Amino acid sequence: MPACREDRKVPLALGLETGSPLAIREPDEVPPVGGHRGPFAYRGSAYRPDMRGSGGGRHPSPLLFVVFALLLAGLVLAGLVTIGRPLIASTVVSWAGDNPGALSNPVVADFVRDDLGGDLARPASSDPSEVPFTIAGGDTTRVLAQRLVKLGLLLDSRAFILTALDQGTADTWLAGDYVLRANMTPADLIATLRDGPPPQPIVAIFLRPSLRLEQIAAKLLTLTDQKPALEMKVQAFLDIVRHPSAKLLASYPWLQLEDGASLEGYLAGGTYQVKPDITADAFVRLLLDQFYRNVGPERMNVPEERGMTFGEILTLASIVEQEAALDKERALIAGVYQNRVTKKMLLNADPTVIYANDTVQLGDLALDIWPQFSFWNVPKAASMAAVEVPAALAGYQSYQVAGLPPGPICTPTVASIDAALEPNTKGGYLYFVAKNDGSRSHAFAKTEAQHLANLKKYGYIK
Repeated sequence: MPACREDRKVPLALGLETGSPLAIREPDEVPPVGGHRGPFAYRGSAYRPDMRGSGGGRHPSPLLFVVFALLLAGLVLAGLVTIGRPLIASTVVSWAGDNPGALSNPVVADFVRDDLGGDLARPASSDPSEVPFTIAGGDTTRVLAQRLVKLGLLLDSRAFILTALDQGTADTWLAGDYVLRANMTPADLIATLRDGPPPQPIVAIFLRPSLRLEQIAAKLLTLTDQKPALEMKVQAFLDIVRHPSAKLLASYPWLQLEDGASLEGYLAGGTYQVKPDITADAFVRLLLDQFYRNVGPERMNVPEERGMTFGEILTLASIVEQEAALDKERALIAGVYQNRVTKKMLLNADPTVIYANDTVQLGDLALDIWPQFSFWNVPKAASMAAVEVPAALAGYQSYQVAGLPPGPICTPTVASIDAALEPNTKGGYLYFVAKNDGSRSHAFAKTEAQHLANLKKYGYIK
């Protein structure tokens, strides 16, 4: 063990004793190292970076080494951040593209904002054309953003999602129809959709009960020159109801139509609130849907003992609809026709002959004249039996051809359908005539003689 040197001094708390190898010297006392002053020699400092070797050399302070190491680590970390940020950003942005929900994370959102740049507030184009856009119930912000991009209304779905999140409007959308433009910024799009759908013009279509399909067409024509105007092509409506497509019929398997039959009898009356641009196909479906709701599947499932199809029930009900004025007489009138069918007698139903006669006259008129046509008027002929109809309509000349006509002559009400399902045949009545006394009721008879007496009584014959 080397001997202790008595002259070695212990360093003081705030400095070093004179004589210590690391004692601070005055500037003019600093000796040259290695025969000259090194480029990194510092006057007035105990730190001498230009010292070489260890034997007899001076040693730097440990504290300064720590400071230097921290400084170097900071520089390295800064370099890593500077060099690695693009790689991190690319990874985060790519991940956010597959997981839009991650945009709610502030860090992820910042990366995506940087990636979007000007697209965050840039419109898709300068096109001012209006584009219809519909929000369905339950549509999310992501779904809307994707559809907006597909329609060319948005450059990047992320811009819409981020802006919605910033404004606190994400997933608070109101279902409805909107009008947007491609020259709207993401913020403009959100503002329009956030306010909810604008009021839509509505056309009210009132169809009273017991109309035949040509009457419905005539009614629709009267709505095409009002405000708001119905834009439907009425001829298209007629084409559909007269010759329903296989696709339409497949949508309504409950329809019981003979081959080539029209939708006569199945077009329900009521008040329909529709958009001006409703299509003929969509409107026909509204009428069919309403008919099904009104009538219900139970009535369509005719009991076997009734001995008739629902189509035949509907045909009988349509005749009752045109004859009856009082609900209490519907079953009695249905009973008269049912008794005549059972006995294979001629129906002698005035409405069926009038139907055929009106059909002939309508065929000679331009469609736009139909609103002025007077429906259901008694033909000008010596008698109903004398009214001539073409072969295609012969089945409706019930004074000449026995049995029910080929199909309904109008859309009957549920009350008339119920009467046809359960006709009152117990009285055995084969005839009836309106009393012609303002009561709107009828006189019923079992025999022709009784019927003639009623005709005289109520002023039909002398």
